[in-house]
Amino acid sequence: MAIISDIQEDQNENQVKVPSSQPSLVEVKAEEKRVKEEDKGKKSGLKVPNKGNGLDFEKYSWTQSLQEVNVLIPVPAGTKKRDVVYEVKTNHLKFGLKGQPPIIDGYLFQSIKPDDCLWSIEDQTAVSILLTKKNQQDWWKSLVKGDPEIDTQKVEPEPSKLSDLDSETRQTVEKMMFDQRQKQRGLPTSDELQKQELLKKFMAQHPDMDFSNAMMMQ
Repeated sequence: MAIISDIQEDQNENQVKVPSSQPSLVEVKAEEKRVKEEDKGKKSGLKVPNKGNGLDFEKYSWTQSLQEVNVLIPVPAGTKKRDVVYEVKTNHLKFGLKGQPPIIDGYLFQSIKPDDCLWSIEDQTAVSILLTKKNQQDWWKSLVKGDPEIDTQKVEPEPSKLSDLDSETRQTVEKMMFDQRQKQRGLPTSDELQKQELLKKFMAQHPDMDFSNAMMMQ
């Protein structure tokens, strides 16, 4: 009996030492979600935005907030302002280096305020362009028209930026962000939800009235 007991103990020890090659349920669910996201992106043709809610390309990258778009373009070390070709209009951006084909030359996704835009050379190795949006309620899907577009439903504003605002401005920005997400999903905006709520209360207070036309108008 002692021999059998020793064998069982050895078997138990071996079972503990051998790692499981089977993925956990959490890992399986995470992988399924990742695959679904990739398939969805491939079907729609939309890209997942980078950490700055824009996209990274070989020659430049861009990020955005609701108010601004920032473009970062690597340039040869030692580049001076006199080497740069920069033209900005309400709906168009052109950037490049003298004697070379433009790096960016196209119509912007939406209009900007040219007088509020600026550019600078960072450490003589990159050019940073700041574009101020004319419409500061929408997320851009691309920097210039014709470029790959991002899925704006995956845009994630930085909480820290919202926390820097005063309470009234923050409420306004959060309302705009909520309304934007609702529109993208085909759902009612905050104002429309408020109207629906008021109508429901009024209907409850006046059960004898006919609200069939009002219901059809929603």
